[in-house]
Amino acid sequence: MRLILFAGKGGSGKTSMSAATAALAAQQGLNTLVISLDPAHSLSDAFDLEGGLLDLTGEPVQVAPNLAIQEINVNVAIKQYWDQVHSYLSALFNSTGLQEVVAEEIAVLPGMEEISALLYINQYVRDQTYDLMILDCAPTAESMRFVSVPSALEWYMKKVFKLERTVLKVARPIAARLTDVPLPGDDYFANLEALFKKLEGVDRLLTDHESTTVRLVCNPEKMVLKESQRAYTYFSLYGLAVEAVIMNRVWPADAEGLGRELAALQKPYLAQAEQYFAPLPILPVEQKRHEVLGVERLLELGRELYGQADPAARLYDRQPLAFIKQDGRLQVRLHLPSVDKTRLKLHKVGDELVVEVGVFRKHLALPHSFALARPTKAVFHDDDLLIDFSQPGGES
Repeated sequence: MRLILFAGKGGSGKTSMSAATAALAAQQGLNTLVISLDPAHSLSDAFDLEGGLLDLTGEPVQVAPNLAIQEINVNVAIKQYWDQVHSYLSALFNSTGLQEVVAEEIAVLPGMEEISALLYINQYVRDQTYDLMILDCAPTAESMRFVSVPSALEWYMKKVFKLERTVLKVARPIAARLTDVPLPGDDYFANLEALFKKLEGVDRLLTDHESTTVRLVCNPEKMVLKESQRAYTYFSLYGLAVEAVIMNRVWPADAEGLGRELAALQKPYLAQAEQYFAPLPILPVEQKRHEVLGVERLLELGRELYGQADPAARLYDRQPLAFIKQDGRLQVRLHLPSVDKTRLKLHKVGDELVVEVGVFRKHLALPHSFALARPTKAVFHDDDLLIDFSQPGGES
């Protein structure tokens, strides 16, 4: 099973690149699925389907031989996976005086869409339904939430879930006599537990650099480059391997008229991209003079991107996280390209190493030998953060 995430700033062309890669892979014989993770779905528009995506159940729809697309319907997914949780939240909001319809809408909390997508993905992997899955990600901030969900949910289940369930079991009869505000019943917690079991293994899937990689889509513009650079850092922080940058909407140097002026404006940003992302391969895509809609035009775009090569092949191999045990030394190596070192914080809590970069935080579960040791030194070597640990009972 191969999984490729296409991520970047909104409007950079992620959907077109996702769809073009999928179309070419399907033509080359791979059973392929493209999933839209953006709440404002546009996959059906990219494939130029009449009337949009006609199947509103959120299930995969076949659009060509070996090729299906899926635009997740969160309301359907809630009924399938979140029924007890959503029912409780609706009742809670309704008890505050909100109308029932409004309460049901508000009860679709942030994170439900991301977890719903992960549930589908994990099921397809377990069933080996497809050879290749391509994720058309939401803009960068929402993509970070998507990739952080598995570790955040695991932390909640390990640290909070059992305590919360036990406390509320005791408090529920007492609270019922004191207030009309509903407390979650045990079916709520059972639903959460069942969800977590369905998600087991998805964190390992996302961080398996052998099968899962990220391709960043950006444009030769200052703001887009900066956001893509930060996305490279944050994906690496969460253990996802970035394998390529697709530089979209590049004006050719031999363009005429206004195109020549735009090419000159883009030239310094293309040079900056080489500096920001080296040694990642950068795949240029020329500015199109027509819309890329429908399977045939997507195939043309796919060939421009990859030629006759396998679009599902790994384009660059770099492990973002490694635990090194050699000659009695313990070391964590974390690839953090372009990180602002003034915004980096590290501390160890129990058997976890907590790494913070700005507002993003990653809890790294440490192997047993590292969990018993303590960090003694952290230094950067090129784009790698090297954290040394002392052996239990050894010297600092």
